[in-house]
Amino acid sequence: MADRIIYLDNAATTMPYKEVLESYQKASTSYFANSSSIHKLGQESNRLVDLSRKQILDLLGLSKTHEVIFTSGATESNNLAIIGYCLAHKTRGNHIITTVYEHPSVLSAFTFLEREFGFKVTYLGINNEGKVEISNLLNEITDDTILVSVMAANNEIGSINGIANIAKELKKYPKIAFHVDAVQAVGKVHLDYKDVDLVTFTSHKIHGPKGVGCLIKKESISLTALNNGGDQEKGIRSGTVSTDLIACFAKAVRITLQNESKSFKIVSKYRDMLASYINTHSNLYEMNSNLENPYVVNFSLLNRKASVIVEALSNENIMISSVSACHSKGERYSYVVKALGKSEQLYKNTLRVSFDETNTEEEVAIFIETLDKIVREVKQ
Repeated sequence: MADRIIYLDNAATTMPYKEVLESYQKASTSYFANSSSIHKLGQESNRLVDLSRKQILDLLGLSKTHEVIFTSGATESNNLAIIGYCLAHKTRGNHIITTVYEHPSVLSAFTFLEREFGFKVTYLGINNEGKVEISNLLNEITDDTILVSVMAANNEIGSINGIANIAKELKKYPKIAFHVDAVQAVGKVHLDYKDVDLVTFTSHKIHGPKGVGCLIKKESISLTALNNGGDQEKGIRSGTVSTDLIACFAKAVRITLQNESKSFKIVSKYRDMLASYINTHSNLYEMNSNLENPYVVNFSLLNRKASVIVEALSNENIMISSVSACHSKGERYSYVVKALGKSEQLYKNTLRVSFDETNTEEEVAIFIETLDKIVREVKQ
């Protein structure tokens, strides 16, 4: 394979588009001024930030109902949405609902509210397809419920939740805000967010730079700021905004959404290639993904250690993961696959392959061939 790298860990992060990097060079030199400054250069930077804000809302079809708050990424956005909303509305009730397989930044925010402020949390289970049952969610709502948070697409197994249907049902409860972590969905699977109160996603998952993301919220939703300072971002997120990163983020959103259908078709071929291999080798693997989302394919090793396989593949310049890169360093198993009801062998030895339209059929074929060779050579 020489020095060629086959990168199949796109759910962890993506390589920035060439056009995005070119935009960064231009923005960081022409719009370097502080966008809060009142002089000409500052106001030019501010206009670029506002234009980026408008572009993102227009591209998502949310310009008439929502607004964008720029942040450092999805973790900050999730914390701002969940903690910011609950602290602002704690007099309305102290019950909040999420799922057992959310991203750690969501689960940690709920744990924080539970521990520090006495909120009561309901953690919804998932079905064998890796989805939240709407009926189970509705059964858990009480008069004290003020927030529901359900991810759009799971980062480990790729399953997609019926966000529009959940939002429709929750509209019957005016006191409840609906938050969606859409990090793994935006630009990949088309979902309708118009009835969602709070949506988070981040730049580096869609070929933009790291260090910038956003919280999109309905204009009517109020939040308690989590950091204090100069009242940037309408007083919700203080701190000097990074004009260049924001402009690049908006460009990445535009390119990704414009290519959404085309990319989905391309990546679906790669999913089918891998799924065919896994399903014809049931003596070696067990599938964990329901395969509706082609970007993420998760499967378990029946009698091998995932860490050994990932390392061996890495030595062949093929990059995949065993668990999410955002797991605790000490937690080396998939709590998501465990939530599916799988055995200890399976949830401790998962492999996650996350495709991108920049991959090729040749790369996928080489990966499958190399994986097969390594798995057969490694001792049980």
